[in-house]
Amino acid sequence: MVEELLTAGISLASAGAVYVMAAARVVKQYERGVVLRLGKLTAPARGPGFTMIIPGVDRMRKVNMQIVTMPVPAQEGITHDNVTVRVDAVVYFKVVDAADAVVKVEDYRFAVSQVAQTSLRSIIGKSDLDDLLSNREKLNQGLEVMIDSPALGWGVQIDRVEIKDVSLPETMKRSMARQAEATRDRRARVINADAELQASKKLAEAAQAMSDQPAALQLRLLQTVVAVAAEKNSTLVLPFPVELLRFLERSGLQAQARTEAYERRGPDAAPVVRPEEAREVRPEDTRDARPEDVPHAEAAAGLEELPEAEQLP
Repeated sequence: MVEELLTAGISLASAGAVYVMAAARVVKQYERGVVLRLGKLTAPARGPGFTMIIPGVDRMRKVNMQIVTMPVPAQEGITHDNVTVRVDAVVYFKVVDAADAVVKVEDYRFAVSQVAQTSLRSIIGKSDLDDLLSNREKLNQGLEVMIDSPALGWGVQIDRVEIKDVSLPETMKRSMARQAEATRDRRARVINADAELQASKKLAEAAQAMSDQPAALQLRLLQTVVAVAAEKNSTLVLPFPVELLRFLERSGLQAQARTEAYERRGPDAAPVVRPEEAREVRPEDTRDARPEDVPHAEAAAGLEELPEAEQLP
């Protein structure tokens, strides 16, 4: 009798252990357990930790609640401005409702992937090439809205969408390179022209300042000579001295002053006798000479040497 009870107890314990092993489930922290009892959803979903189900009656499906990174295969299409491109992207999404992800869609990962591909092709057809290359942030937002609209009904939330790369044909790359080169060339020419204009204004101001002070030109010439002579690989030859330039400058100024003085006196005025042209006049030379033959300066000198009685009143 005792042996029969012991055998029954062992059998019962074994059956209990088998039942516990078959019914025990462990749900991880980042998972949720969706239980279907006889094919019917039991709400709510099981949280993380140890849980039990009825073996043979309940069926648990674990759903990962982490953010999933899904690459979207490269899609080839024609942009709004008729340029053939090849674009690939990446989608970041997560499950927010485990029951809807299990019940309302067969495979939510495959569904999100297909929606992402079709939405990417639609974005390519609606956008221009410049938008794909430079305005990606706006395109990413539009692509996220297009994917998120149907995904919300599946218990999936789109966290972010990024366009990874835009592949262009080689002919288009060469055309864009030529365009960029022409743009840079134009900007360089404008900058050079602006620099020439500023330099010409400064040179005009410098020339005006040097014209007021002639010595400044000589100092500038000497500075240029010093700057050229500082390089050891050059030889500087001056064909004429600086003093010659100064002599020519003084001569020109004197000639200009005499011309202006003659113009102010008029054509009937007596000629100006320079000191180097004056000669000594003796009294015997002026006695028999006519007044018109004697220069004014010489006549005046001769009259001064005449006695007081012979001087004209």
